[in-house]
Amino acid sequence: MSDAQDSIFSLILSGKIPSHKVYEDDFVYAFLDINPLTRGHTLVIPKEESPTMDSLSEDSAASLGRVLPKICRAIMQVTGASNYNLIQNNGESAGQTVPHLHIHIIPRYSDSDHSFVWNPKSINHLDAKDIAESIFTLIK
Repeated sequence: MSDAQDSIFSLILSGKIPSHKVYEDDFVYAFLDINPLTRGHTLVIPKEESPTMDSLSEDSAASLGRVLPKICRAIMQVTGASNYNLIQNNGESAGQTVPHLHIHIIPRYSDSDHSFVWNPKSINHLDAKDIAESIFTLIK
């Protein structure tokens, strides 16, 4: 991944690359994905230059949280989709290809055939207890 300042999303935000805007406010910009998995596939990005969720400011995160439900509802109503996926990857090894935080809203239809393969494993409860307590302590 290249620097966030050079990302395609930064160029879209600056108006150097056109997009099909579906929403904009002071903190958030949403537009149709140029390579959609399904009709209505939308990307929601903070205007703040942040590569991953953990580096995003609380104000931008709160703004994303406020607008995501209304964008999802509008996509469902306009497209007639029966359901949708929210996908957000953080870092290259997690599948992130653009170094600017973005959330995919991917409408699902009765004939949608794309999948996100998971291979779950059994939890180690002793390890989980330690991890949960450590995370809880850091967030407090």
